[in-house]
Amino acid sequence: MPMDPIPVIDLFAGPGGMSEGFSSLRDENGEPVFRSIMSIEMERTAHATLRLRAFARRLMDADGRLPQDYIDYLGTPSSENLERLKDSHPEEWAAAEAEAIQGTLKEGDDEFVEMAKKRLQGYDGPLVLIGGPPCQAYSLVGRARRTHDKDRLEKDVKQTLYKCYLRFIEVLRPTAFVMENVKGLLSARNYGEGVFGHIRADMEALGYELHSMVVKDPERPHDFIVRADEFGVPQARHRVILFGTRSGCGQGVPGVMTPRPVITVDQVLGEMPRIRSGFSSRVHDKLDWKEYVRKAAEKLMLTPEGSALGPSLEPVMEGKHLPSAQHADGIGAEDRNPLSDWYRGHLAGSGVLPEHVARNHMDSDLDRYLFCAAYAQEHKTCAKLYDFPKYLLPNHKNAEGAVEGKEVVFADRFHVQLSDQPSTTVTSHISKDGHYFIHPDPSQCRSLTVREAARLQTFPDDYFFMGNRTDQYRQVGNAVPPLLAQQMAQVVADWIDEPSVGYYR
Repeated sequence: MPMDPIPVIDLFAGPGGMSEGFSSLRDENGEPVFRSIMSIEMERTAHATLRLRAFARRLMDADGRLPQDYIDYLGTPSSENLERLKDSHPEEWAAAEAEAIQGTLKEGDDEFVEMAKKRLQGYDGPLVLIGGPPCQAYSLVGRARRTHDKDRLEKDVKQTLYKCYLRFIEVLRPTAFVMENVKGLLSARNYGEGVFGHIRADMEALGYELHSMVVKDPERPHDFIVRADEFGVPQARHRVILFGTRSGCGQGVPGVMTPRPVITVDQVLGEMPRIRSGFSSRVHDKLDWKEYVRKAAEKLMLTPEGSALGPSLEPVMEGKHLPSAQHADGIGAEDRNPLSDWYRGHLAGSGVLPEHVARNHMDSDLDRYLFCAAYAQEHKTCAKLYDFPKYLLPNHKNAEGAVEGKEVVFADRFHVQLSDQPSTTVTSHISKDGHYFIHPDPSQCRSLTVREAARLQTFPDDYFFMGNRTDQYRQVGNAVPPLLAQQMAQVVADWIDEPSVGYYR
């Protein structure tokens, strides 16, 4: 039975959601079960986030709490303050820089494979490889019988990224790997052949067996789909998770994750500080936001569609409890939040809340968000364009048919995250606009903040995302939920025969 942390290598790591889940798992003595020794990410700002988190983990006390100087940085995250923090902890920063690597994995280039081998030199215990390579679907096994496709395959960079992942497996021979991808992987076809079948053949050719995290004896490709909302994640994120084990390890058949109670948007966001949107147009810079929203509610109430939303609109029209600030830096107790300890546990009682800043929106979108949130509050479902008052329809050709009840493409282009359900999948598209991620409270008239989106992805509140706001949203949308990854890590640890204690005991 291993005594030291099991080394983990994370490829295509993004901002580090999967690494965070594995690193957060503890043994019965409170010591980490897994230790990230190398994580690779190509994109600059995601790498900066990955590195900062590796730094934060090294600063945590034995009880998992962050030191005060790091918490102070979260409250005032300037480049100058980061430099001071690095200067105060040079060894920890150097270790984080060694762990988190900004680099591009390329077929035929074994630089990072050799780097990993060097780091593992003299180690002969368990090793775990994690990550989510693009898998549209080049097969090492099938290469010989598809020589006529070689030229086209070689031009597809996504194929070569999958082969990079396979190269790490081939050379390092990890005890186990966990690979994440979108559901489309299961139905994707490449040159008339199923992608999933290629992947399975590749892994078997390298001496590995594929297992599901949720079905003990998977019989169909869909048995490999993990539905995050079934495992205590407040988001309906459905992804393919492949758990591979090296044949001949003698560890038996792995177990599966344990289903958890459903957690809703309201439970994890409902007690966060209420903030308001802003205006994106300079024309409206001097407008009084509260007065604008109050009049928008009055106008909406005069329409047949809006008059049915009175209980939700009347408090807005009366100006009751409309938020004044566009951001909040702190948070108090959250009695209704079952994940409060997960989000706040590293902060040692501090109320600091980074990256909870509302976007600016076009004034017309404020009107639409107000309607959509009120509609969802009253009807417990999201409005389609057919349900909109005519004056709120966007000025797009594909919305014209909504007036006559004709079929409209993207009729749900404005989507509220319903309070009493898990959210829809948080995707990188949240970085482009907030239309599909409208806050459920009509009085706030806005899309979700970076921190709210991060909570739906189960990132702890002290997990700081580097870059500008667009970068931050994109990182959050592309990540693996850490709390889900921790449960995957627990399945891996159990199979390796390392007792572990996660957030969900």
